[in-house]
Amino acid sequence: MVLGGGTAGELVAAGLGRAGRDVALVENRLVGGESPYFACVPSKSLLLSARRGETWELAVARRDELAAYREDDRAVARMAEDGVTVLRGRGRVLGPGRIEVDGAEHGFDDLVVCTGSEPAVPPVEGLADVPFWTSDEALSVPDLPRRLVVLGGGPVGCEMAQVYAAFGSQVTVIEAAGRLLTAEAPFAGEALAEVLRRMGVDLRLGAALGSVERKEPGLRLWLSDGGTLDADRILVAAGRRPRVEGLGLDTLGVAVSPGHGVPVDETCAVPSGAGATGGAGGVWAAGDVTGVARTTHAARYQARVVLSNLLGRRREADYRAIPRVVYTTPTVYSVGISPMRAAELGIDLLSAGYDLAATARAAVEADDRGRVELYADRSRGVLIGAAAAGLYAEEWMSEIALAIRAETPLSLLTDVVHAFPTYGESIEAPLRELAGRL
Repeated sequence: MVLGGGTAGELVAAGLGRAGRDVALVENRLVGGESPYFACVPSKSLLLSARRGETWELAVARRDELAAYREDDRAVARMAEDGVTVLRGRGRVLGPGRIEVDGAEHGFDDLVVCTGSEPAVPPVEGLADVPFWTSDEALSVPDLPRRLVVLGGGPVGCEMAQVYAAFGSQVTVIEAAGRLLTAEAPFAGEALAEVLRRMGVDLRLGAALGSVERKEPGLRLWLSDGGTLDADRILVAAGRRPRVEGLGLDTLGVAVSPGHGVPVDETCAVPSGAGATGGAGGVWAAGDVTGVARTTHAARYQARVVLSNLLGRRREADYRAIPRVVYTTPTVYSVGISPMRAAELGIDLLSAGYDLAATARAAVEADDRGRVELYADRSRGVLIGAAAAGLYAEEWMSEIALAIRAETPLSLLTDVVHAFPTYGESIEAPLRELAGRL
């Protein structure tokens, strides 16, 4: 029984079905989850339309076509082809081996929890009394607000700010921290802030939203620094939280609490109250619901780990090289440990960087924005993290993700030849610098 038909749930269910297992997929919304309908696909479509200079109407039409007009008929048909039974409705575990789906009881041997995540809405005075968007609405409705306030300067907030600013909205981003993308290297957020400001985005950094009230026309927002803003729409992009409530996992001895993910071990098995994990009659989890995998590609990775273990091939997850990407222009790409995280862990970090303006590709593209930084563990002599802000960084930084995961010696990395002219050449100088310092 796979509870939740998003990215991870689809992959697990289809893999089990193709392997000849008896598998059912429980989904109360759309099979396929957030990514194809309300997240990755529509947002990247709008970002591409913005870069192309398309009209808003054309961009929306293209977005909705790629999102299959938020209908899951094809996804359900694929499940049937793979031998998966789709159960429509909300699932709640009743006890070991028993689950209820909209009043009908079913049995199971193994349970895989893939219920994903949901937008986190901060407890701001008055916010619940006014109409606001989450990314679901921002990526599915045809409206183009004249004045849009984005609450949150993380990946989603930055992407949506660039989209709506590109199509003519007056956009303001409110971020309580002093900079954008607080989980990543400072230069990445600074580079993106400069780009957004050039597009006319008003960045209110270091100020929190204190309260909201209706005002004719629109809304009045009061900030913690005493400032005020008028808006027609608020887009809440303050992060997401695992969807764990109401699943009945406590009947299996699995303790969950709001805002916290379902705990998993290295095989993505969920420890039960009796201390058992995985195997026959086990409980597993993959995707956003674990609180570990916060991206579509990370959810796919965990799903493959679960699938392998369910089919009798033990596999352990390794999260050292899961990319984190903000698909703005320029792209912000991070992988491995950030400088802030290294400081928290007490790692003796060596860093080296390079400005993309020094590459021939920057001259060819007529775009000299961006920088790359590489981080190595001095004691081990290997790369443990990297960050880049630049055009197509999500493509040319993949080799660094592989190097981190494989713990490739720096001496070998410095001998890799990159095609000319490419942005990939930008990693050569910092690699040589790190190798020399080590």
